[in-house]
Amino acid sequence: MSNVSFSKGKLTRRQLGAYFGAGAMALSAGALHEKQPLMEFMDGHVRGLRLIVPNSPGSGYHINAQAMAEALENADLAHDVEIFNVIGSSGVEGLYRLLGDTGNSRLLMSMGLGLIGGVIANNADSSLSEAVPIARLTTEPELILVSANSPYYNFSDLLKDWKDNPSAVAVGGGSSPGGPDHLTPMLTAEYINLKPKLVRYVAHDGRGPLLSALLDGKVSFAAAGAGEFAYQLRTGELRALAVMADSRVKGLDVPTGREFGVNVEVLNWRGVLGSPGVSLTERSGLEQLIWRLATSAEWKTYLASNNWQDGYLSPSQFHSFLNVERLRVRQALGEIGIL
Repeated sequence: MSNVSFSKGKLTRRQLGAYFGAGAMALSAGALHEKQPLMEFMDGHVRGLRLIVPNSPGSGYHINAQAMAEALENADLAHDVEIFNVIGSSGVEGLYRLLGDTGNSRLLMSMGLGLIGGVIANNADSSLSEAVPIARLTTEPELILVSANSPYYNFSDLLKDWKDNPSAVAVGGGSSPGGPDHLTPMLTAEYINLKPKLVRYVAHDGRGPLLSALLDGKVSFAAAGAGEFAYQLRTGELRALAVMADSRVKGLDVPTGREFGVNVEVLNWRGVLGSPGVSLTERSGLEQLIWRLATSAEWKTYLASNNWQDGYLSPSQFHSFLNVERLRVRQALGEIGIL
């Protein structure tokens, strides 16, 4: 991992891209319901748990929430877990849904780096502080992806064409500004001295539309988490040119960006937030539930199958991590001229 120096409390422009992933590793649908009582525990199992997904079905948040629900069931930790989507404002509508159900110990929300960018872009930083950090669960590096019939087989060739003629090279992602799929090409452009304002970034509403854009040739390449297109990578429908991580990822035969001279790291991550106003006893119960999930053999199976890395952080660690991420994303967006 690269050494990172600070100047007046801020990273230098090139160091920002390298440090963005390093910092993440270092800290290793209807009306509101009335207040709900403590989750029912029957024969040691949790019942009545609901998971908000602040994005579309099939998105990274949704995949993570579905894996959580299935692993909880398979590990015999919870039964009848419900997942529902609340879409809008880059995840902020889902956050508002969580915050509006104060004291509901049956309600959790799947979230990640994309929500940090969403709250900053929508001036909702203070709202994120109201939610209860339960745990960070996973990390996954960003990949540079192309379709199977793409003319690019080498990241260097793609970078050369992109820098020479940026208007002809569109890049897709499933993130709004400030999300991992957006930050990856922007920080990469910054590193290779391509002005970010020249980048043709096309945001897509989740994995499905992004996959279609790649396969139909509407974008030349895409940035996405290593787990979001694991199936398409296995079948050969997509190819990965680079992984934007400090080192190669186990299970992926993909060179790092720095092997092509691009010292940029972007690690996406997923975590869980709880509703405000939950009692200390109820909060402790939720924290223990997610800790038992994170340490279960069933969850480790999902980590492996989705190319996710175990990124568990305790509630207090996750709280500190979120504060750091908000500062880092805000600085990154400022460095590339978004803020």
